[in-house]
Amino acid sequence: MPRHLLLMSLAPLLGLALLGIGNAMLTSLVPLRLSAAGVSSEAIGLISSAYYLGLGLGALVNDRLLLRIGHIRAYAGFASLVAVAALAMGLGDHPVVWFLLRMMIGWSLVGVYLVIESWLLSAADPAVRGRLLALYMIVLYGAGVLGQLLLGVTAMLSLEAAFMLVAMLAAASVLPLVLLPRVSPLIEQSEPLSPWRLIRITPTGVFGCLASGLVVAVIYSLLPLALGDGGTLSTAEIGQRMALVILGGMLLQYPIGRWSDSHDRQQVLIILSIAIVGFAALLMGPAREGIAQLTVLFLLGGAAFTLYPVAVSHAADRAPAGALVRMSQGLLLINAVGSTLSPPAVSLPMAEMGAMPGMALSLAVMGGGMLLFFVWRRVMRPAPQPLAPFETHAPQTPLGTELAVGPELVEAAEEHLRDAEADDPLVEVTRELVADMPELITDASLDSLEEIEVKEEQALHDEQALNDEQALQDAQRQVPPRDDAPLARD
Repeated sequence: MPRHLLLMSLAPLLGLALLGIGNAMLTSLVPLRLSAAGVSSEAIGLISSAYYLGLGLGALVNDRLLLRIGHIRAYAGFASLVAVAALAMGLGDHPVVWFLLRMMIGWSLVGVYLVIESWLLSAADPAVRGRLLALYMIVLYGAGVLGQLLLGVTAMLSLEAAFMLVAMLAAASVLPLVLLPRVSPLIEQSEPLSPWRLIRITPTGVFGCLASGLVVAVIYSLLPLALGDGGTLSTAEIGQRMALVILGGMLLQYPIGRWSDSHDRQQVLIILSIAIVGFAALLMGPAREGIAQLTVLFLLGGAAFTLYPVAVSHAADRAPAGALVRMSQGLLLINAVGSTLSPPAVSLPMAEMGAMPGMALSLAVMGGGMLLFFVWRRVMRPAPQPLAPFETHAPQTPLGTELAVGPELVEAAEEHLRDAEADDPLVEVTRELVADMPELITDASLDSLEEIEVKEEQALHDEQALNDEQALQDAQRQVPPRDDAPLARD
């Protein structure tokens, strides 16, 4: 990856790391504080859902603020709101107040994600876009793991001090963007991007982000329940397996992102869908325990958690000019919708079939649906392929650079014609031209060269004749009159 891209993305990624650690801590601190205050489990569930409500609302409106004030100031504003909300949570435990504060945190965090994703997409060209978004996801998941590990540190503090630590991390996340040398992306003239237009521009990207939300929400919300079904695993063992899933998502982000940069991203999405189907099927049978289960969970995390960056990269490759910010906003909203829908739907087969079989079957069905859609889109719109390689040569004449026509270009042109309609009369004419292409081009090239040589010789001859005539006239003007010349008559 180019060094200048790493330097440009360093500041936002460091800020995201600090803020992500604080958010991961807050995710566990909220239910712990409310439970210690005697709040009912129903109220705790509603307060937790307020976070996702804030995510959805923020994904609808935060782009306007970003387009009006720019990336850095928008990030500073969103991070400051997270710090204010975290400090306010340490002042009391009223459920209604906490509902509003949790919603404000969700609204602010989706603004942070919008700032960073649009920043990275604007900075990167398609050749490195997958790797850059992979680094973004690695930082995000790594911050989540570190935040959970830091909960042991907060256990030695009061709950109020723990919320203060979250606020400190949120405030400190602004410093990398302010202090480090960086070049923020320019805000281009933005154009409206309705959901239907977004779907028309990149149906594969939209469906990929929706599917990512569906699958990842099931893994986060219901996989711990499926692993604990039957009571064979302790809470610590369940946590270790969930950490392994996240670790797989982290470690496989960059290889898959690099792979998507050098291959058709639709093909990458198809293979990831096949992997999800296969790993989900293994969880229903051969990989229900032991080393096999650990291996499958690691690979399942790698396949599921890389869906989103590959789908976003695919969508960004097709984004019209000035639409990256609004496209990022739409994809975040679609991902949040998928995350909201899947847990209630998957809980039904889990109740009927058992936790692990029901969850694994649901993941397999989701993967199968993704596979069918991505294959259909690949058939409808194949990846563009160049007809044949070409090479340029140094110009030999004033006409410019000459195209070298060899057997590769002729073969590719013939293959292209074979795919055309057989009954098209123009195809037959063109096929005859292609058959005679080397001779025609060679004859035309020789004729052109001969004409140029003749013209050059004629120009030299004319110039020499003109010079001779001018010299003769000059010589005649310089010759004095002779003595025996006849006198002019009156």
